Amino acid sequence: MRLSRFPLILLPCLVVWGSMPLLPAHSQDQETGKDQAEDTNETPLSSNEDEKTLPLEELRVFAEVFGKIKSEYVDEVSDVELLRNAIQGMLSGLDPHSILLEPEEFREVRISTEGKFGGLGIEVTIEDGLVRVVAPIDGTPAHDADIRSGDVIVRIDGQRVRGINLRDAVESMRGEPGTRIVLTISREGVPEPFDVPLVRAVIKVTSVRGSLLDDSFGYARISSFQSGTATSLRSHIEKLKGLSEGPLDGLLLDLRNNPGGVLNSAVGVSDLFLESGNVVSTRGRGNVVEDTYEARPGDILDGAPIVILVNSGSASASEIVAGALQDHERAIIMGTRTFGKGSVQTVIPVNNGGALKLTTARYYTPQLRSIQARGIEPDIEVRQSEVREIGAAQAVREADLSGHLRQENPDADQGAAPDGGESGGAEEAGEEDLLAEDYQLREALNLLKGLRLVYRKTNDDGN
Repeated sequence: MRLSRFPLILLPCLVVWGSMPLLPAHSQDQETGKDQAEDTNETPLSSNEDEKTLPLEELRVFAEVFGKIKSEYVDEVSDVELLRNAIQGMLSGLDPHSILLEPEEFREVRISTEGKFGGLGIEVTIEDGLVRVVAPIDGTPAHDADIRSGDVIVRIDGQRVRGINLRDAVESMRGEPGTRIVLTISREGVPEPFDVPLVRAVIKVTSVRGSLLDDSFGYARISSFQSGTATSLRSHIEKLKGLSEGPLDGLLLDLRNNPGGVLNSAVGVSDLFLESGNVVSTRGRGNVVEDTYEARPGDILDGAPIVILVNSGSASASEIVAGALQDHERAIIMGTRTFGKGSVQTVIPVNNGGALKLTTARYYTPQLRSIQARGIEPDIEVRQSEVREIGAAQAVREADLSGHLRQENPDADQGAAPDGGESGGAEEAGEEDLLAEDYQLREALNLLKGLRLVYRKTNDDGN
């Protein structure tokens, strides 16, 4: 049987759903925008490279250990289980992202590219033997329960998980929608671990959402990169243009806690804002360039400024977008250093209906920066903080002073709200709540307003 290779996406970890998470890569048709398989060349698992001499001594040891386990281990273990464990051990010794997908898991991988799967909606990885949360997915049970990037899962339904491998951790959190599970979380700044009860659900991920800020500034949040994300973002921006009744003065692109997704969607999103040039390139064994992705003419914002928000939960495809627009000086990156997942996995189907997910390349930004284990450094570092407005009761005004002169026309300002503010509608209140609760977002909007002034002055001067 001949086997096809599917170069794939870039999630840094495993999504807790009905199966293992990584999504097979897609490319976007240059004319129609429809997604199609990126590479359907049929290639065998074996390499055409010159075969090297097999390490016979190590193979003898392997056979000897296999035999000893079969004959002397306390419990009987089948040959199939031993061989499967041997394969998993071989892959786990390579890197955290290379695994063997069982047939059902491989089917779920394909389903996940459509943005619908079952589980908790949480991406996890193993770090120093700990199950650490990379990011919750927006609108999922994990997100609604306030599980946060950086949290450590110390128990699953009361069972300790320190030292567990990633596959077993994910298996423990799988289950049918509607079933209950309790995660015990250790969080920095919280003295004791605490329990978080959750109910598994069918996860439907809407990858793009957002709103209009201050009448002319667009806000778009991408929660993950799916096969149609670039098209959805284009539609979202066009909708915001309609709401602003003209060109947008700028765009806030929120990639915080975005674990990645389909490589070609990251390329497509970057391409929306670039007129030309390299977006990303991949290099395989021997540092040989395998693929280079170029931007096509056409900037959907016509040069209007962009601020991209990132944090430690921004990984993989998110880092491709941030790195590309940073290197082309098309956007200002704000927030904190990203996750640092700079490798490409390829899904290679195998004979039993499953697939081998194998790390096959590293990716590089346009200026040939490898961000593997480094991440993207923001141009402006802004950590999430809580800023509260000082209450009006603490302010002293002229009217509070004893014996102050009376107002000449006391009825002139009766229609004004306190402090001269207008009473806003429900839509404005929602926007204000969003900005009030999110310090990084508010600072990004302030920066975007400053960039808008520079952009307008440059255009007025004709430079």
